[in-house]
Amino acid sequence: MTYFMMFLGVSFMFGVLAVASNPSPYYGVVGLVLASVLGCGWLVSLGVSFVSLALFMVYLGGMLVVFVYSVSLAADPYPEAWGSWRVVGYGLGFFLVVCVGVVVGGFVEFWKVGVVTVDGGGMSFVRLDFSGVAVFYSCGVGLF
Repeated sequence: MTYFMMFLGVSFMFGVLAVASNPSPYYGVVGLVLASVLGCGWLVSLGVSFVSLALFMVYLGGMLVVFVYSVSLAADPYPEAWGSWRVVGYGLGFFLVVCVGVVVGGFVEFWKVGVVTVDGGGMSFVRLDFSGVAVFYSCGVGLF
């Protein structure tokens, strides 16, 4: 389970790097869908299924509309591909920033990963992700 969680986390970071270093909006959509699927799969693995479903609907419903709008505005006859040197340079630069963040944040602490799931202590009447949504709408109303 820990290896699966690490795989989802690292794959999610690659999806985020694909969104950040996209050469054109056509390819940014691919990175966004990859990052949203892997991020929501990561949350499902942690046991937060309701929040994962809500985020998945928001990402694929709202963000893809924005990408379709930007694609229609920035329609290039010859879009820049993933293999161009500028895009590869951006991707390597972002990957280097992530690696430096891991080193600065503590290399030893990064590999001491434990899997903590929701409701791991036994049976409960209300799942923690549902109570988190209730807290968001009660105490977090100031964010709106």
